[in-house]
This record gives sequence, C-alpha cells and structure tokens, in this order.
Amino acid sequence: MKLTILGCYAATPRTLTNPTAQILEIRNRMFLIDCGEGTQVQLRKNKLKFSKINHIFISHLHGDHFYGLVGLISTFMLLNRQTDLHVYGPKGIKEIVLLQLRFSNSFTGYNLYFHELTATESVVVYEDEKVLVKTIPLKHRIYTNGFLFQEKVGDRKLNVDAVQKHKIETCYFQKIKNGSHITLDDGTIVSNQELTFDPIQPKSYAFCSDTAFDESIIPTIQNVDVLYHETTFLETESDKAEKTMHSTAKQAALIAKGANVNQLILGHYSTRYASIEFFKHEAEEIFPNILLADDGKIFEFE
Repeated sequence: MKLTILGCYAATPRTLTNPTAQILEIRNRMFLIDCGEGTQVQLRKNKLKFSKINHIFISHLHGDHFYGLVGLISTFMLLNRQTDLHVYGPKGIKEIVLLQLRFSNSFTGYNLYFHELTATESVVVYEDEKVLVKTIPLKHRIYTNGFLFQEKVGDRKLNVDAVQKHKIETCYFQKIKNGSHITLDDGTIVSNQELTFDPIQPKSYAFCSDTAFDESIIPTIQNVDVLYHETTFLETESDKAEKTMHSTAKQAALIAKGANVNQLILGHYSTRYASIEFFKHEAEEIFPNILLADDGKIFEFE
C-alpha cells in the first residue's frame, strides 16, 4: 500500500504548499482522493500516470478539496482518454462539473460517471474482487465524507517445496491457492494447509477529511492500519477549530487512540503556524505512532 501526498494544507493559497489531494495505490489500483487546485501539476511532479486514475473520491464541496477536478477532467479529454472515469462525491458535484464543461464546450470523449452521495451512515461506494471502499460520515459545515479503503483477503500463498515434493502439476496451482485440498493419483489427500501459507494480511486506509472532533467515527475506522486525519489547528486555537468545525492535533490523536489504529498521519495544516512539527509534538502526547504529511511525501506500508 502506497500513499502519495499531493497536497495537505488548508485553504489559504501559498506558493510552496498545495490544498488537499492524495493518491492511494492499493492492490494495483490507483485512487485519487480529493482534488484541490494544482492537483494536475502535483501529479506531474510526482510522475504519476494520469491514465491509471479511474476512480476519484471527493470528500466535500469546499474549493480546496475539489476545485482542481474540472481541470483534470478536461485534461483527460485533451489527452484523448478513452477509459471510463468514475467520480464519487456529494450530491451537486455532477451539476457543478457538467455546468463548467457545458459553458466551456468541453464535453469529454470518454464516459464520465458520477456517483453522488447523500447517506448519513457509512455505505459501500466501490467494490471489486480486491478492494472495498466505504464512506466515513464526518461533521463539517457542509455534507462531508471520509473514505475507508480495505483490501480483501487474497489467495493463499503456494508452498513451492511442498508442491514439488508431491509432484503436483501446475494446472492445479490456482485451485490450491483458492483453498482446495488435492487428491494424488494413489488416492492420498494432501491438505491445503500443507501446500500453502496464509495469505498476506490485508491492509486498510482511512481518510478523514475536514471534520470537527467526532468520536462517533471510531467504530467505522476501528483497527485500521493507517489513518489520515485532518489537524487544521493546535490546541491553542481550539476555539477556532470548534467554530469552523475542524480538528486539532490532539483531537486527531484521541481518535487514533480510541480506534486502536496502527499509524496516524496528520495533515490539512493551517498556514498560520511556523512549523508542522508542532502538530506532531502535540499529537504524540496522546498517541505514539505519528507521521506528518507534506506535499510530495510518499508513505509505503508493507
């Protein structure tokens, strides 16, 4: 599982920082999460292929989380994209994007599907044979969701030595990886446990965009491997966090601790602070496993 931070700062534009956008690579899928202004440039800087992005998840309709979307959609058109593109986001996102495309006479040459979200409870929004994605309902000034990405349990791993010992032909390998026992020509049954190893433990990633401190999300994200949680403010500005419905670093750490997550990544920093290290110091008083997001930073989780 690989996470590339394209942008992780709050709304105020600066020349050296970018608003929220990130790429999650999981089980050979590449998901774009949020799409603030400048996302296209950041994709280029990080040498990420536009053509691999088939699913875009937008948390809410504040500009620093989706103003880059119509530009990216238009660029896909200029690049003669043919592959379908799916956009998941709050109700209204389809109207906004199609209005911009219509008045610029820039309709796409590829199929563009919008999956508009209105549920106030956690629901599955994407699923295939390897990955499942659920919403994480958040509390913000407008309708907002985070997203929980979960790998499904994969095939069992072939024990090559055991397979060779019993002279099992390759045509049975997939059957074995699927969990079946094998009957040899002499009638001997070889158990799957002897022929395979347990599959790799599936990974999970929770993205919690702009939100007030809200312990009700804990059951949804319980025991996730990696949690990204916004930390716009420090505790010294907790009154501003409450007023704007954002979180402090301490509050993000309390959520991580309560959910028993393995790793917490902080982001969405207000630009009022001289150093993002302040966020880490505050959060570490509550929860030990802290990573700081920053533009262009890459995290890999084995």
